[in-house]
Amino acid sequence: MNEESFNMSMRKFLKKVGVTSQHEIEKAVNDAMEAGKLRGTEKLQAKVTLEIGDLQLQHEIDGEITLE
Repeated sequence: MNEESFNMSMRKFLKKVGVTSQHEIEKAVNDAMEAGKLRGTEKLQAKVTLEIGDLQLQHEIDGEITLE
């Protein structure tokens, strides 16, 4: 295994995950605010599931996103 290539590929994937996730969360929050479904003071429970089928890996990460 080429460690340098592996690390670069993993960092590229994680950057894509982070940027895409942030965009989707911001869009969903803005849409919910405009629809009156959120007041803007909520704490939103969030969960991300990482899956890599070839490795039989499934890992969940729980967290909280505060709007105020």
